[in-house]
Amino acid sequence: MPADGWSAWPAPAKLNLFLRITGRRPDGYHALQTVFRLLDWGDTLRLRPRNDGRIVRHGALAAGVESAEDLAVRAAKLLQTEANISQGADIIVEKCIPVGGGFGGGSSDAATVLVVLNRLWGAGLGGARLAELGLRLGADVPVFVRGANAWAEGVGERLSPLALPPAWYLLADPGVRVSTATLFQSIELTRNAAPATIPDFTSGAPLGNAFEPVLRRREPAVEAAFAALARVGSPRLTGTGSGCFVEFATRESAEAALARLPPGLAAWVVAGAARSPLLEALEVRREE
Repeated sequence: MPADGWSAWPAPAKLNLFLRITGRRPDGYHALQTVFRLLDWGDTLRLRPRNDGRIVRHGALAAGVESAEDLAVRAAKLLQTEANISQGADIIVEKCIPVGGGFGGGSSDAATVLVVLNRLWGAGLGGARLAELGLRLGADVPVFVRGANAWAEGVGERLSPLALPPAWYLLADPGVRVSTATLFQSIELTRNAAPATIPDFTSGAPLGNAFEPVLRRREPAVEAAFAALARVGSPRLTGTGSGCFVEFATRESAEAALARLPPGLAAWVVAGAARSPLLEALEVRREE
């Protein structure tokens, strides 16, 4: 660890390669199916243990978010309580992942805090326990804690690791932020899709995203992004945000497609990850 106590850690983004709602659970939540694809791109978290027990978030927060409600702060406080830790932490989040895009930024930030502070504090919690804590913060947090591409069911917490081929993604952010709760309440949302199987996915069957038609009808910027991406490939929506993407087999083809997009659309190219960059960073630090 550097002499000043700070260390830097990746918080990778994700894509939902499809997202179906297959019904409602007894607890009232929707039953989902999806495939999480981790990306070799995302936020960077800087963490430093402190001895006074305080959790301090430095820097700007997302608009409308209070410090106590920030997911990174909540993750640190939850781990502190559950593991009976007397230490505190300073937290800096260097954002690259657009807020509200469905790329998992807040959830990944929370997961990185849980996993890294578990080590820095010597809390000693295992991966299953950290994933359980993560679920209390958000349905997407466990996949980032586990750090593997996965087929997911339930509310997204029942994970089965899934090997995915190398791929490059052209991402686009229309800049629209829509409440997930509002989308789930939409009367236009298909909530009873037939359950899919892993062979359905691996065969290339078009499984879709239940929120795509809703957002495209409601948000002209999302529809415009889809129209632009449709000129270079087959666009898809990720998660319940407004972010969309096209998959390519090579970096060259993805960058060629990026060059053909209109200049007003925020878009960029990233690689899919075989496993979480956070796990890679943890292993490197363990060997140092």
